[in-house]
Amino acid sequence: MSRRPLTLQLYALTAAALEPLTPWLLRRRARRGKEDPARMGERRGFAGRPRPEGPLIWLHGASVGEALSMVPLIERLRAERPDAIVLATTGTRTAAEVLASRLPPEAIHQFVPLDTPQAAARFMAHWRPGLAIFVESELWPNLLAAATTSGARLALASARITAKSARGWSRAPGAARAVIGAFDLILAQDAASSERILAMGGRVDGLLNLKDDATPLPVNEAALTALRGQVGDRAVVVAASTHPGEERLMADAVAALERAPLLVIAPRHPARGEEIVGALRDIKVARRSRGEVIGADTAVYLADTLGELGLSYRLADVCVMGGSLTVGGGGHNPLEPARLGATIISGRHVANFQGVYAAMTDAGAAVTVDGPAELSAVLARLLVDSEVRARLGAAALAFAEARHGDFETAWLKLKTLMPT
Repeated sequence: MSRRPLTLQLYALTAAALEPLTPWLLRRRARRGKEDPARMGERRGFAGRPRPEGPLIWLHGASVGEALSMVPLIERLRAERPDAIVLATTGTRTAAEVLASRLPPEAIHQFVPLDTPQAAARFMAHWRPGLAIFVESELWPNLLAAATTSGARLALASARITAKSARGWSRAPGAARAVIGAFDLILAQDAASSERILAMGGRVDGLLNLKDDATPLPVNEAALTALRGQVGDRAVVVAASTHPGEERLMADAVAALERAPLLVIAPRHPARGEEIVGALRDIKVARRSRGEVIGADTAVYLADTLGELGLSYRLADVCVMGGSLTVGGGGHNPLEPARLGATIISGRHVANFQGVYAAMTDAGAAVTVDGPAELSAVLARLLVDSEVRARLGAAALAFAEARHGDFETAWLKLKTLMPT
């Protein structure tokens, strides 16, 4: 981005002028639980620890899904480049907390700096990466400019450009070309993203969806055994990664069944625990974050903890994917439960994973419902028909296993950019 268009120059000047306000902004976000008060300096580009000597490879994923999708890539880096330092950055506290239990011990985690020229310059001056790998849709102009100026090679892996994002970039075509053109390598997540990247003026060097190549979510076997003992012979419906409004919808759908199963709610943001309990005030709820056990009269088990979605999936007779039942959620990755052979139900609002859900439905690996009434009807049918559940679960597992394949080809391309 040596010749920055006027729009990006104005963006940089505005961000620089606002930089003195970032401490106030961060303190405000910290009060709302959105920043780690002890690590806010990292968001301003001040490193939280010294840089070890040696070549450094930096990977960035904004939130939980992107961060977890980086894990197989980080593991490969540690295996094939043990001499290299691996730096992983995220933008959210939740992603940092989840990633903490999945990173190799030698890897370093930092929060990504805000996209001001000053913060980006401080970050790059300290860490000096030889290669920066951005995951999905993290296109921060000032951060990319600082990385380019520092001499780092840039890759955009598992690149996802939504229709909405593409429309936004189309209003500033010069900026779009400059930003997307900063990358030395672009591996698109799917054909639709590939077309949008080309329309922005970029090039596509191959396909890679890191979420296709993730390993099954881990589980604490002792915790799983304990919960299974508490559940007994009750059927279990898991509502995974739920958003506001979906918890009540799920509770009502389950309560309408003739023999109400245990409903396990694993919210997308566990910090919403109190809010969810309030929405379900007329229902007997046990909270995992407080160590409460599942009793015979427990209607809802609120799995309001981080990093335990693998535990919830393994408990499920049927898994309902959150973010899909109400408008605006966008859906969440169905391959996570599919890798565990789960019986999967989804709503229609899955814009972020439209192609995956459509393919799974066509393959008989998931069931899509239109609303609460159909959700109750499908749950009632599946909970009494173990053969159908087994067939759906086997199809989901086969679908997930068949999605592997692009990683090795992509890895060879990434290797050409790695520092020596």
